[in-house]
Amino acid sequence: MSQPGPAYLAVIRALDALTRWSAYLFALLLVPLVLSNTIEVFMRYVLDRPTDWALETTVMSYGALFMLGSAYAMLQGAHVRTDMFWEKFSDRTKGIIDSIAYATLFLPAMAILFYLSLDEFTYALSIDERSTYTAWQPPLWPLRAVVPLTAALMFLQGISELLKSLWAARTGRLLVRHEKIEV
Repeated sequence: MSQPGPAYLAVIRALDALTRWSAYLFALLLVPLVLSNTIEVFMRYVLDRPTDWALETTVMSYGALFMLGSAYAMLQGAHVRTDMFWEKFSDRTKGIIDSIAYATLFLPAMAILFYLSLDEFTYALSIDERSTYTAWQPPLWPLRAVVPLTAALMFLQGISELLKSLWAARTGRLLVRHEKIEV
């Protein structure tokens, strides 16, 4: 059985690079998260004047950071596997199982999540939905936009993982995480 060609590996490498690049970009959400928390602690405990906006900023930036980092977590193999038999399987068997799971469960689920959450995002934008947690009432559409973006990034990384699984099913060799994929 012949091995997949260089174009196949180039697609995997490009999708993984997109995920890696997006994770570095989304890490910038740490700035408002840390700043808002720092300012809130100072305002609350030093000046005895807590703020409304810091709570909203913290919740939204942490939620966005958590969701937008999920594709990178998948790339790094950080999602939990619960199969106690997994380690005993051959690389080929792992590839077959993962290929079936990505193709029949994961990718369709991400497509449905994208579709439904895109509708929620456009609706929130159209009605100018606002938070009701504080008197500040910031718009919620930016946070609502995170869900379809996350689903799209997870879908793309899922394609990469599917291709890696098909590689393992075909060649009997897993592409090791962090392995430089040469073409």
